[in-house]
Amino acid sequence: MTETTLASVPQTIAERTAHLLTFDDFIRFWAEDRPGRIALDGPDAVLTYGELEETTARAVGALAAMGIGKGDRIAWLGKNSALYFTLFFAAARVGVVMVPIGWRLAVPEAAWIAENAEAKAVFLGDGFEGVQDTFAALPSVLRCFTAKEARGWINAAGRATFTPAGPEDAVLQLYTSGTTGNPKGAVLSNLNLFGLRKQTVGQQLPHQIVSDDEAILVAMPCAHIGGTGLGVMALGAGLPGIILSEFEPRAVFDAVEQKGVTRFFIVPAALQMLLNHPDCASTDFSRLKYIIYGASPIPLELLRECIAMFDAEFIQAYGMTETTGTICMLPPEDHTPEGNQRMRSAGKPLPGVEVRVVGDNGETLPPGAIGEIQTRSSNNMICYWKLPEATRATLTDDGWIATGDAGYIDEDGYVYMHDRIKDMIISGGENVYPAQVESAIYGHPDVLEVAVIGVPDQTWGEAVKAVCVPKPGHTIDPASVIEWTRERLAGFKVPKSVDVIAALPRNPSGKILRRTLREPYWAGHERQVN
Repeated sequence: MTETTLASVPQTIAERTAHLLTFDDFIRFWAEDRPGRIALDGPDAVLTYGELEETTARAVGALAAMGIGKGDRIAWLGKNSALYFTLFFAAARVGVVMVPIGWRLAVPEAAWIAENAEAKAVFLGDGFEGVQDTFAALPSVLRCFTAKEARGWINAAGRATFTPAGPEDAVLQLYTSGTTGNPKGAVLSNLNLFGLRKQTVGQQLPHQIVSDDEAILVAMPCAHIGGTGLGVMALGAGLPGIILSEFEPRAVFDAVEQKGVTRFFIVPAALQMLLNHPDCASTDFSRLKYIIYGASPIPLELLRECIAMFDAEFIQAYGMTETTGTICMLPPEDHTPEGNQRMRSAGKPLPGVEVRVVGDNGETLPPGAIGEIQTRSSNNMICYWKLPEATRATLTDDGWIATGDAGYIDEDGYVYMHDRIKDMIISGGENVYPAQVESAIYGHPDVLEVAVIGVPDQTWGEAVKAVCVPKPGHTIDPASVIEWTRERLAGFKVPKSVDVIAALPRNPSGKILRRTLREPYWAGHERQVN
């Protein structure tokens, strides 16, 4: 091949950008390559890549003027918006760490996260102005901005020269609840978010190749890797990120028909809502190429209905916050309307990702043997923020993360989840940890003991159930337990039902036997993951 012939071979987006490893790299590259192309299309603003570079550079200057620099934290409490991504991308350019907080959390929960992160500035999305005083009063916070104030603050700032963050520098801190009851901040770097892209160059499967005429929908909450991660995916590909303030079926249909969305990530419960919406059957899905689903497994009947309805191919993504999202994918060719064995799996590891299953003594198990699923790649988090013991318990010295999921790998390399080692409940794609819900219920005047479990739910995958033991001489009203919890926790963590029993089952050492409590509800299911 001559040099001329080689030069004429079109490169994929991944090939053109394989050398880029930081937010600053990507923002500079796309601002030069396609300054007039839309970068962020949100409910509050639309920015081109040229405007994104200029606006984020101004925001960097504004942060520096406040004394906020590399290694410091800033927090966001609000729904998805172009302002959130502008602040996140700006902070990431210089290694200031963004901490998005779930807007559904109760105010005390949200404030706890901002305080734990030692956020130096807190930014409130539109509609969240009412909690400004709460966050402004936190000891580490220099200033709490409303969205209007933040926009004016950026516009008034000038560009500043700055030293860009490096690949290993932290840029994002996502909180994931722990079995101890308090959330843990998973610290993620530039490399975590962009490192795997290089591994796919030259071996991309069709669904991994993104073309220049595509647009990516951000519909999941930005406090989740499935929300912020899709915004990062759009930036990495130099495509428009179409941002919904929150998931709403009609808004998804409009984004597909009017904004040219070609792929999005969604949890199965939200897919069910799309199907049930009266406008679904009349929506033009011809631009839609791929629907990526994850956060909980998809029921076969739901998948069949989706395949029949949407003019798109389906990809299952398996991962966790600590692995910066997806580490395994089940590709479209493994999805069939009649169902097959591989559809029960989480797919195969992505290029550059190692997955193994280990036994009780840490030994690697052979194909088919059930143990704990562990993974190693450039996606693995740096650490849990200010929790060295929890970090050591999850991340080994040689880089393996313990997922807490029990499963096996078959002879063909497909990963199957069998059950959860940890007690986490996944309800509608939201992680709910029993210990946190139990802690909220303790203190109810009629409750002596409580155990929280996940039970099957056709809509949400799993529903939260509280199993309570009454104090001697007391009677428990289930409705009062639900209301008590609602006053203390986010709505998705509140039990949907309450059972009352005389005593909780325990092992000889006194540990509650959650599996024994779950078994009657999961009878007829092959595994205790719905």
